[in-house]
Amino acid sequence: MEYRSLGRTGLKVSVISLGGWVTYGGHVGNESAFECMKTAYDAGINFFDTAEGYAGGASEVVMGETIKKYGWPRCELVISTKINWGSANASSVAKAVNCVGLSRKHIIEGLKASLERLQLDYVDIVYAHRPDRDTPMEEIVRAFNHVIEKGQAFYWGTSEWTAEEIADAWRVADKLRLIGPAVEQPQYNLLTRQKVEKDYIPLFEKHGLGITCFSPLKIGVLTGKYNNFKIPDDSRLATATDSYTLSVRASFDSDEDMKKNITAARELKPIADKLGIKQSQLALAWVIKNPNLSSAIIGASKPEQILENIEALKYLDKLTPEIMAEIENVVKNKPVLEPRRFN
Repeated sequence: MEYRSLGRTGLKVSVISLGGWVTYGGHVGNESAFECMKTAYDAGINFFDTAEGYAGGASEVVMGETIKKYGWPRCELVISTKINWGSANASSVAKAVNCVGLSRKHIIEGLKASLERLQLDYVDIVYAHRPDRDTPMEEIVRAFNHVIEKGQAFYWGTSEWTAEEIADAWRVADKLRLIGPAVEQPQYNLLTRQKVEKDYIPLFEKHGLGITCFSPLKIGVLTGKYNNFKIPDDSRLATATDSYTLSVRASFDSDEDMKKNITAARELKPIADKLGIKQSQLALAWVIKNPNLSSAIIGASKPEQILENIEALKYLDKLTPEIMAEIENVVKNKPVLEPRRFN
């Protein structure tokens, strides 16, 4: 396993990490989740990611139970959760108005509830799980600094924020002499590149922003499992019942972007075959090649999926400049950077 710094911090995270989105606490049974996390841990993964909104908090419960079950030393683990969608904490949707968003109230109460579900005294990273444009940035920054000062989290970050919103958080933090966001968690893969490869460039340079990306395999599209434009019966897209997966499944046959993405995945297969590796390993290795990436968060319902993904680390050297050029010729979506006015 390779370990990288979380942006401009002293925290080291495995370059491949395991997340609980639409799997643990929901689509995957607890015993399977235990087995997946143990496989990841035994293979050197030290970073596990969840959120209060994953399976209504059940993902956090399963991760906490796994840590307790195996008795892993806390110093060996990097655990993150995210705050924004905590409506499961309310007695009804109608009464959940303050159980969502990034108010000081919800950040503090939401993290407290997450820690109880995780059975932990603290998380290493707490993310703002999407921006909250109804809450002043100063309130958000102060609240995340509060939970850090209380020892309930060591670092805070953002997820799917715009570059301007992250820069604004840093401006507020600098003005107040507080801690700014150390890390952003965007979607990043061969088919989704704009933020990481263009928008965030000034943030890497100025603030040392770390990136822990989700969906490095584009919800499985880049594994090649949908190359025939059909959903396999044993795939997560066919069997999961969460609202996100249901929406993707419902629009699968009519979504033009999905068809375009599958076409690109099909054209990547000959490159993977030439290198003697799986499509999933090619796509994951490509993500990991980005030096600004701290960690790529994978999802898995079976231990063998984790081991297959980790093998991508063996093939980084196969992605020569010539191979990278072949890949670019297929996807044709590299962001164009504007000329820098000042160096």
